[in-house]
Amino acid sequence: MLKPIRWNTFARDLFVIQIGFLLYGLALALIIRADLGTSTWLVLEVALADILNIKIGTMTVVMGFFVLAIALLSRERVGWGTLANILSIGPWLNLWLELISTPENNLVLQIGMFLLGVLVQGIATAVYIGVDAGAGPRDSLMLAVHRLTGYSVRVARGSIEVIVVAIGWLLGGPAGWGTLAFALLIGPSVQWAFKVFKVHPHKPEDVVIPAVVGED
Repeated sequence: MLKPIRWNTFARDLFVIQIGFLLYGLALALIIRADLGTSTWLVLEVALADILNIKIGTMTVVMGFFVLAIALLSRERVGWGTLANILSIGPWLNLWLELISTPENNLVLQIGMFLLGVLVQGIATAVYIGVDAGAGPRDSLMLAVHRLTGYSVRVARGSIEVIVVAIGWLLGGPAGWGTLAFALLIGPSVQWAFKVFKVHPHKPEDVVIPAVVGED
């Protein structure tokens, strides 16, 4: 189901949503460069990027379209921001990876980078979901699980992360203790950011009512 485009605020929404994507790419780059174990989705995406011999950012784009298909099958409402997410975060990630390097022999700085990455990712998620132009593909999947099961955002996100990292680890992805920490911390980070920015991902008009059998 597609969200209608609000043309009267489109320019402002596009600007704000790109800030969210820029921050999201920064968050992923910080976590990668911390070198303590990547975020859960990156464990899988890095593994697949190595197998396919492509850049990590490019792999996030490919994975984004795949996850979007699953979210659509779950009848999650998406919008132009969902497509913008898929096409924007990968390039931002590749740019930040060029600018940020891994600290050498500085565990404290590495931990700080990792925790900052988790915090920034939670904020970035709230920023672009708050635009209400459609969540990103991974967050659309998270919101679909939240809506269909009634579980909190924290539980829905955490469950997805555990499944994804298990597959990525089996494929040889860079899992580490930081990956476990990410799986435990990202849900609370997103939920905290939702509260701080007063983001309500499912407004009454956004609820998808299953079609009656026989209707188009």
